[in-house]
Amino acid sequence: MMNDLNQNPVSPWLIGLNTSQSDAVTSLQGPLLVLSGAGTGKTRVLTSRLAELVASGTAKPWNILAVTFTNKAAREMKSRIGDMVGPMVEQVWLGTFHSLAAKMLRRHADMVGLKSDFTILDSDDQVRLIKQLMAAENIDPKRWPARMVAGVISRWKDRGLVPEKITLAEAGDVANGRMQQLYKDYQARLLTLNAVDFGDLLLHMLTIFQNHADVLADYHGRITHIMVDEYQDTNVAQYLWLRLLTGQRNNLCCVGDDDQSIYGWRGAEVGNILRFESDFPGAKTVRLEENYRSTGHILAAASTVIARNETRLGKTLFTSADDGEKVRVNGYWDGADEARTISSHIESIQQAGHHLSQIAVLVRAGFQTREFEERFIAIGLPYRVVGARFYERAEIRDAIAYLRLIAQPADDLAFERIINVPKRGLGTASIQAIHIQARASQKPLLAAAMDLIETEELRPAARTTLGNFVQDIGRWRKQIGTLHQGDLARMVLDESGYTTMWQMDKSPDAEGRLENLTELVSAMQDFDSLQGFLEHISLVMDGDTISEQGEVTLMTLHAAKGLEFDTVFLPGWEEGIFPSQRTMDENGAIGLEEERRLAYVGITRARKNVHISFASSRRVHGQWQSAIPSRFVQELPAENIIEDMAQGMGIGRTSPAYIAGASDIVGQQGYGPGWRRMADRQQQGAENRFVAETSGAGFTRGDRVFHQKFGMGNVLNVEGDKLEISFDKAGHKKVVSGFVSKP
Repeated sequence: MMNDLNQNPVSPWLIGLNTSQSDAVTSLQGPLLVLSGAGTGKTRVLTSRLAELVASGTAKPWNILAVTFTNKAAREMKSRIGDMVGPMVEQVWLGTFHSLAAKMLRRHADMVGLKSDFTILDSDDQVRLIKQLMAAENIDPKRWPARMVAGVISRWKDRGLVPEKITLAEAGDVANGRMQQLYKDYQARLLTLNAVDFGDLLLHMLTIFQNHADVLADYHGRITHIMVDEYQDTNVAQYLWLRLLTGQRNNLCCVGDDDQSIYGWRGAEVGNILRFESDFPGAKTVRLEENYRSTGHILAAASTVIARNETRLGKTLFTSADDGEKVRVNGYWDGADEARTISSHIESIQQAGHHLSQIAVLVRAGFQTREFEERFIAIGLPYRVVGARFYERAEIRDAIAYLRLIAQPADDLAFERIINVPKRGLGTASIQAIHIQARASQKPLLAAAMDLIETEELRPAARTTLGNFVQDIGRWRKQIGTLHQGDLARMVLDESGYTTMWQMDKSPDAEGRLENLTELVSAMQDFDSLQGFLEHISLVMDGDTISEQGEVTLMTLHAAKGLEFDTVFLPGWEEGIFPSQRTMDENGAIGLEEERRLAYVGITRARKNVHISFASSRRVHGQWQSAIPSRFVQELPAENIIEDMAQGMGIGRTSPAYIAGASDIVGQQGYGPGWRRMADRQQQGAENRFVAETSGAGFTRGDRVFHQKFGMGNVLNVEGDKLEISFDKAGHKKVVSGFVSKP
């Protein structure tokens, strides 16, 4: 078969490639960076290049290592290559970083003190082991949750750091300053158990490669060509592993898109792809810029927004298809209006014959799905949530279980779910004793627990803990009808320690869980009673519908990467939500650029239609907040969008000259386009004077205004170029100098 492939004057996988794709596929020697924009056919380039390596005789199948990030991507690549070169694909080193590293480590396990049949622990096993080590060291698990400690260790491993490389400054005061020792103890315990976690798979191979030159040389003889997919998502350990394996040949081909690097929060280093040309002198860069997915207006909008980022290699997407529909930008008075209107629009699209499976609603944060889910259920619109639906998320189920038990003390399922959440020190024996008492007395578990604490059967500590829990349930139950159910839920979550449990948890998803709990409390404001809310939840949980037209997809922007739909709705584009205020506060300019890349990813998920929207007010975490359109909305090119605003609203676009020096914003509440960015601020005594070179008339006395730093306020006086504003926050009375234009 190899001879047949070599004799073929034009390999079938080369037919139909555009010039850039063909250049990437046929560049088989030396370092190669393929900058592949969204929808530019990177998978075809990867698979075709691998086939070309084999067919041209440049490399034998067993000399090629092809790395992906997911098993799904690996399976797809293997299937495509198999169609091109046949059974030879089985001899290629093809898989995920972890699967390939595991294969290598089993061959050399003894070099790091392991046996070849080592066990790979999952995250739950990892946390359980760390809990044991913390208990032995008398480290308070409430102050330093084991899951947080596990997260710290995982991040160190992602950076290729073994315990000996952890400095005191690196370890900080986590676990009372004993993190480095915990890490050492953890690694030692893993060796005793003949086990590794996922981070060890790469970390151990780095250790072997660095300490055993003969092993690394052997791989250099075996592997002559390396190909990597989604290179922008690699972390430090993956980068080092690839660098070591590449060796002197430098036959490394990395395919990726710096504009789609959106996983910095989980260790991805966009710098890996940005530094490629300096890491590999003489590297060739091929830009794939012809998009086969989206229309011209969509690509122009996405390209204009992402061009604002300074740390990027640069490329401009184009398409040979027509311009299509312009991007629609919608302004709504509030979040509920946004959800209603988008739902109605989706119904209209469905009635026009479009398949629901080709429609997606992409949100920045998980808590935003709740309002859409409720609306979809209310109108009977079939949908699916990528990840758990709002009311199916573990933290929401826990909170609802508390409320169910308070409302109905005979709810044994709710009792079982929360009796030890958060951990109360009730062991298996204590839980078993409650069940035995319940069966013997034929009472519900809560009633049996009340009886049990009156006996001497439990240990004193367990009896006290169980007694406190029973008393809490009784005390909260008395508040039904006295406190609003939202306030009751907040009290229960706080006093039970459930909120504190997640506040202390430093895992990446803890913040999102807290946001979801706040959104749950917010949702309860719309109901007259606790019972009414719980009945609503029961209907929601049983509200699945089946449609021949498929289901609308509802997911976060992060989860949408790599997917595509005919129509995409992007709601909630407001400052503070998107870009995320938390991300900007924690990571500054780097965080803002990653948020902008997320906007780019969202827009480029669409083939035909994009609907971006914002609301002038929204209930966020239970509080109504006035909002201004996201800066990303203002960055959209006017010639590629259609504005469809509620009366009196607008985008609030400013000229690029002022955007470049943005620091503060003033605007009229409800009048989106009135915002002007102040170019300079001068302190004069007790006053802040904001100087702006804007044009147009300003405000009148009594107008409500919004300032990005000081919040909402009232115009007290207008004199020439000056606005005297009293802001709602006590102590903030500012004079703004300069014009602020109306819509």
